[in-house]
Amino acid sequence: MAFKCIIVDDEPPATRILENYIAKVNFLEKTGVFNDSLKALEFLNTQAVDVIFLDIQMPQLTGLQISRIISKDIKVIFTTAYPDFALEGFELNAVDYLLKPISFERFYQAVSKLNSESKTIVSSQNNTPDFLFIKTDGKNKFQKIFLNDILYVESLQNYVCIHTSKQQIITHSSLKNVIESLPDNDFIQIHKSHVISLKHIESTDNFSVFINGKELPIGATFKDAFFDKIEENKI
Repeated sequence: MAFKCIIVDDEPPATRILENYIAKVNFLEKTGVFNDSLKALEFLNTQAVDVIFLDIQMPQLTGLQISRIISKDIKVIFTTAYPDFALEGFELNAVDYLLKPISFERFYQAVSKLNSESKTIVSSQNNTPDFLFIKTDGKNKFQKIFLNDILYVESLQNYVCIHTSKQQIITHSSLKNVIESLPDNDFIQIHKSHVISLKHIESTDNFSVFINGKELPIGATFKDAFFDKIEENKI
């Protein structure tokens, strides 16, 4: 699966270099190039994007400001000529911070981190589709979780927390990656930060879902799809 990515940079020479690099990497797919930060945000509101190559010094909104606005599921790789913002960039959980001029070697090193993150959750769907292996601390250390035990999954910036009735497991991944590993008949996203198990819903109203005594918000973007699913099982 290729990562859909966009470039947001107001310097044409820089965008041309990044476009050239992206074209060389088979697990990257360029879906847009923007020299205007506001147009980039408009695009992100309607299109699914996995990665954004983001310049920092731009008119209207800086790259740092954009990274605070966009979904936490979108991976950010900063591209800038200024090293001064590196610490703040990493505090925003950026995948990497590339200093211009960017060599292909350094670019490839950064994007390779995307592949390592996407492998943190390993589905067993080809064999027994009732459990997942979740990568935990330590090299090649995975924990088995049965799908029936999952109450809900919560996004924590570059991590997710999988809540079960017995424990909470935190792994370095995105909510999008988790969703792709879960059967959509049993799980549904109700908020930009929450995916829930339909089996474990105790009750719901127009604004919240209650699972195991926990109140979870229903986001406006996901409300219609969620209540369509509820309607299917209404008596």
